[in-house]
Parts: sequence; C-alpha cells; structure tokens
Amino acid sequence: MDEFVSLPASFQELSNMPLPGYTRADEVIDCEVRLDRVEGRIVAETVGVRVLRGQRRILPTPSPRHAWVADGSVLRPVSRDVPDIFAELLGGDDPADLPYGKAISLLSSTGPLPVFATKRFRQAGKDAAEGLPEVIDIPGLNATLFPYQARGIQWMHRTASRTGGLILADQMGLGKTLQVIALLLLDPPGTASPALIICPTSLIANWVREIEKFAPSLSVLVHRGPHRTGVFRGLQTADVVVTTYDTMVNDVALLSAFEWSWVICDEAQSIKNPDSNRRQEIGTIPRRKSIPMTGTPVENSLLDLWSLVDFAVPGLLGTRSQFEAAYPDTVEAARALNAITDPIILRRRVADVAGDLPERIDIDLPIELDETLVQQYRQVRADTMARYPVAGALVATLQLQLFCAHPWLRLRDPSDEVGEDADVERGEHTPLVTPKIERLVSILREAFENDRKVIVFALFNRLGDLFREACAPGNRVFWDAINGSTPQAERQAIIDRFSEHDGPGCLVLNPKAAGAGLNITAATVVIHFTPVWNPALEDQASARAHRRGQTLPVTVYRLFYEDTVERVMLDRSKWKQELGNEITPVSTRDGEDLRRALSIEPVSR
Repeated sequence: MDEFVSLPASFQELSNMPLPGYTRADEVIDCEVRLDRVEGRIVAETVGVRVLRGQRRILPTPSPRHAWVADGSVLRPVSRDVPDIFAELLGGDDPADLPYGKAISLLSSTGPLPVFATKRFRQAGKDAAEGLPEVIDIPGLNATLFPYQARGIQWMHRTASRTGGLILADQMGLGKTLQVIALLLLDPPGTASPALIICPTSLIANWVREIEKFAPSLSVLVHRGPHRTGVFRGLQTADVVVTTYDTMVNDVALLSAFEWSWVICDEAQSIKNPDSNRRQEIGTIPRRKSIPMTGTPVENSLLDLWSLVDFAVPGLLGTRSQFEAAYPDTVEAARALNAITDPIILRRRVADVAGDLPERIDIDLPIELDETLVQQYRQVRADTMARYPVAGALVATLQLQLFCAHPWLRLRDPSDEVGEDADVERGEHTPLVTPKIERLVSILREAFENDRKVIVFALFNRLGDLFREACAPGNRVFWDAINGSTPQAERQAIIDRFSEHDGPGCLVLNPKAAGAGLNITAATVVIHFTPVWNPALEDQASARAHRRGQTLPVTVYRLFYEDTVERVMLDRSKWKQELGNEITPVSTRDGEDLRRALSIEPVSR
C-alpha cells in the first residue's frame, strides 16, 4: 500500500484526482481494527472488510489516516470518520508499537469499530520464542546456553520491554534461574534501582551462588535476618537484592520506598492466593518490570492465574471481581483466558526441548539453614564432641548428617556408625518442614503437576515417612519405598507398579539397598536428599533412571546445606571423581575431610 500513502486521506479528494488504471467504487464498506504482531511489536491498523460468497476479505487502509482501501484495481471508501475514531480508540498510543494491555482492552471494547486479532498476535510465548535465533551474545555471562535458553532470554527481553511483565513457567530442570540471570545482564539494574528477587528461604543460597557463578559483574545483597538494613539506602548498595517472602511482608514499607528495576518472584505459587498477605503486599512494591517464576501456573483454579498475571502485568485481566464474573472455572473460560495470557507466558516442557538437552542434567541446589537451625546444628556438634571425645569425629559427623537430613532423626544405638534405621522423635521447637524438606516438596509437587515420576534417594529410612507427610501427594500419585527392610523378592514388583502407574509417582530409595540391579527408566527426575561420601554409590544410584531404555533427559538434583558437613561431603565426592582415586590414597584425605566437617560453620543471615 506504500504507493497510496502520499495520496489524500479523504476519498472525496481522491475521487477528484486522475488515477490511471484504477476505478472508484461509491459503496462504503465496513471497517474494523486488526491487531497483529510484527517483529515482537504489536501493530494496530484499520482494515476494510468485504464478504464475498461467505468469505471475509481483509483490505488494509494505506495508513491510519486514510479512509479508503485498494481492492485490486478498485478503490473503495470506508466511513469518513474512521481515522478520527481510530485515533480516539488508541488514546495517543503508537499504532505501530501498541502496549499489550491496551491491545487486550481494545479486543474487549464494544465501540463503533470492531477489533479482531490475528493468530500471530495470539501466539503463545513458547511458539514465539521458537522463531528467535538460537544463539545470543550476552557480555558478562559465564555460561554456555542451550538453544532453547537463548531463545527464551530473547523472548523475555522483548516481551518485558513491551508489556512490563511476563510469567516464566518452564518445566523444572530447564534452567529458569540461569535465564533470569542472563536477562538481568541484558537489561542491567543499577544500585539506584536494583533488581529484587523474592524466593523461599531454601533458595537464597542457590540464587547467590548462581549469580556469583554466572554473572560475577552483578553485585548481590541478601536482605534477611536480624542484621539486615532498616533504611532504604542500605538496599541501594547492590545490583541485585535477594530476600524471602516472609521478610518481604515484614519489610514491605522499606521495600516500597523506591522503584525497583525488576521484581522477580521465584516459586511464585507462593503468591497465587490473592487473599494472602504475601500477594497483597508484593503488589504494592513499585517496579518497572515483573516476573513470577513457577512451573505450575494453575494448580487450584483460574484465580491462580489471575493472581500471577495481575502481578506480572497489573490490570491486564481487570479487577478480581471482573475476572471471576468473566472467567468461571470451566473449560470454555480457560480457553478464552489462554488466548489472552498465552502470549505473556513462556512454558516449555522437557519433551519440547529434549533435542537441545544432554541425556543427563545435574543440578546442585545449595540450601541455607535458618537461624534457629544454625544454632541447633552448632549445639549438636558441641554436645556430640563432648560426649564422645575419643571417637568423636566419626560419631559427630554422623550426628550432623542426621541433623541435616532432619533434626527429628535420632540414633537407636550410639555405636551405630551407619544410622540407616535412625528413629524419629518429633521436636516441639522444630517444624516438619525444614528448608531442605521445603525444597524437596517444591520439586516433587511441580513434577507431579507435570505427570513426571521421581526417585528420591535418602540414606535414612524413616525420612520417606516425613517426605510423604510434608508433601501430602494425594491418591493420584503413586508412592512407595525400598530400603534394607524391603524383601528382595518384593523390590521388582514395587518397581513394576511404579512404572506401570498411569500418572505421577515417587519412589523413596535407600541408595545402599536400591543402588544396583534395578531398572527404573519410568523416572525422569532423581533427587539425592542426603549426600554420600562415596561418589560411586551416588552415580550407581542415579543410573537406576539414567540408563539404556530411557528416552527422555534425566534431571538429577543434589540437595545440600551450605557451610555444613554436607558441603564437605559434596566437595569430597567431587574430588574423588576428579582424582579417580589413582594418585593419592583416599586415607590421606580422610583426616582433612573429618576436621573440615567438624569445623565448617553455617552462617546466620
């Protein structure tokens, strides 16, 4: 249509001009507004509409200022006031780069110009990301990105710049944290307006570790604990501030004292309930861009999605009462809602990007003990060393392992050097859900939501009961355990039921009892809840799922408390793997590891 742009907008003026090869029709045709997406931008344009033999023909006007269209060699008029009505509809917004929220409001409008959207406009985030380059250069990023991650980062950067927010809902194991860190390097926050990351306590250490590892140019401040700053200037000393949901609620006035460049919520299912203090308070924090991160955007009802979307792009779905009236919990309402929300949600499954992934994905998840548990950990170490001065190192190490697994675990026999059959004594001052249990439950629930099967390896047999109590998996989820007390003849039958179950499942296994001879390729998630001193035992256990016959990538998580005996065990395991146990006898390292295991100090923040 470029050939017509310089011609008069008025069809009456156009009719007075000689245009060789064109004829002019007198009949005024209908006009509508079409919303499309071009190179990530939302474009609104006026189009003439003709219906011939039941088929709609769409004829764009040369520009929003023109009140006519070219239909082949025929010039057809639309209503003369179309340019004015269109300008009023847009209210000053640029039709070549329309905000997403404005586009959605146009679609629901009932004005004189009907509005419709193309399929490209409604394209889901994962489909839009698929069309982007699979390589991106991000200065300062110390990581090699998989193609799907490079595409996801570009999509997020483009989407957030135009909408102000999005939902990152990639399935577990696909590197949501790394993608967000890379995004922060593409659009760097500064100390005057840092990025705020809000997450469960169990993820604080992981965020700090990942930022320091992948983006060392970004400075990080942890805002938590009794020694945190009480003035907002104290927050404006780092590029990224990491805090917990509970701290956010307590300090919301402080966190609302200035505008953050980003507010990012990890495990955003924590803000799905719009009636919760967390959700209400977090919405008041001033921010330029918002990203809730969760692998399960909808768990209970469509209201979950409203809560997340209203945080990501405030007002996009209207008020809560308007939303509940328009979108009851029905399949039809969900489909209508998806048409609006899919373009701001990036949700990819492992199966979608399996070609990009290695056969096995190893993820270490460091966790911090909370302040109460730090004090208890120190006390357990001191008491054990005082009680067993001769064999103190070995006994104390096991006691600390038990404590890290769960503070309720107690040895039946003090001389037991293995502890597999440790009892559970419920403590009044220690809850069931510790930071490590919280992280485990989060992984399990997301896996179950995505119909995945999980193996959890735990050295201490009674842990399985605590896992099940904390997770409350429900009847849909298969759940069982194999340990030293499970008869050999029954073990394969349990595996068969787990594999044949039509739906998600969890097997809690003792690596010593189930670390060899079993083929469990139905599982695609492996979680090592308790570290082991011997890396061969851990690898042998992981191989239950990651072996011939497995058709999907297997994600292997290692959960451990930072700055505790578990960190020493992980470091020792890595050292033994690298060394191959060929140059230096293991015994030369044993004494050093035991000393470090008993001297390393968890930190209260």
